[in-house]
Amino acid sequence: MDPIKEFFAEREEAVSSYPQDQAWRGLSNQWLARAFDQKYMYNFCFLGRPIIQLPADMVAFQEIVWDVQPDLIIETGIAHGGSLVLSAGMLALLDYCDAVRTGEMLDPRNPKRKVLGIDIDIRAHNREAIESHPLSGRIDMLQGSSLDASLVAKVKEIASGYKKVLVCLDSNHTHEHVLEELKLYAGLASKGSYCLVFDTIVEDLPADAFPDRPWAPGNSPKTAVHAYLKSLKETPVTDDAGEALNFEIAKEIENKLLLSVAPDGFLKRV
Repeated sequence: MDPIKEFFAEREEAVSSYPQDQAWRGLSNQWLARAFDQKYMYNFCFLGRPIIQLPADMVAFQEIVWDVQPDLIIETGIAHGGSLVLSAGMLALLDYCDAVRTGEMLDPRNPKRKVLGIDIDIRAHNREAIESHPLSGRIDMLQGSSLDASLVAKVKEIASGYKKVLVCLDSNHTHEHVLEELKLYAGLASKGSYCLVFDTIVEDLPADAFPDRPWAPGNSPKTAVHAYLKSLKETPVTDDAGEALNFEIAKEIENKLLLSVAPDGFLKRV
């Protein structure tokens, strides 16, 4: 066997045993509960901007971006802008790789690929830091509720100019809000791409893990994901182009991570 194929085959075989290792999975959830309690996710930056994510999820994200090769990444939830910068950095690398393959000259003032961030409150100091970042030319931001009809219309208009779209939902984590975001934005994900729903782990953590937040087990992004997928099976839906909306949970991603804030949240459009 080709040594590269052999490596990936061995890795796949190893990962296939992880879901059955309940003791390990239990330890992972205990670790995550402690990580949230200690605000571990606040410890990291990407290219200088704070990014409130697990390092493991950041690695998974770059694998997804490389696999999908999106032209546009849509993100709800901006905070300090680290996720926007991560997305912009990955898209810049894709443009660079395209230029190496084709010999095409890169024009940083007119990038092919862009990131669109949406937040109900983009604080002035965060906006200033994001707009002064070297990758800011790849980042557009819209302020307002992700559920606002006029804002959604703007997002859809922007998305219509791109062929491959990746969607990331990471704003308000209540069931109702995430379910509405899925109804509004999941259909913008291109076939073969993903709609990523973050913090589904809320459903698997202790009920008192977020005492100052409106979300909790039973009222979480994971409950919204399952409600959305169930609704698609019961009542088929098409996107604005008339294509059927079908998603499957990419279990192979979370299985190999073990430490992720997005169990059942890696939704691949098929």
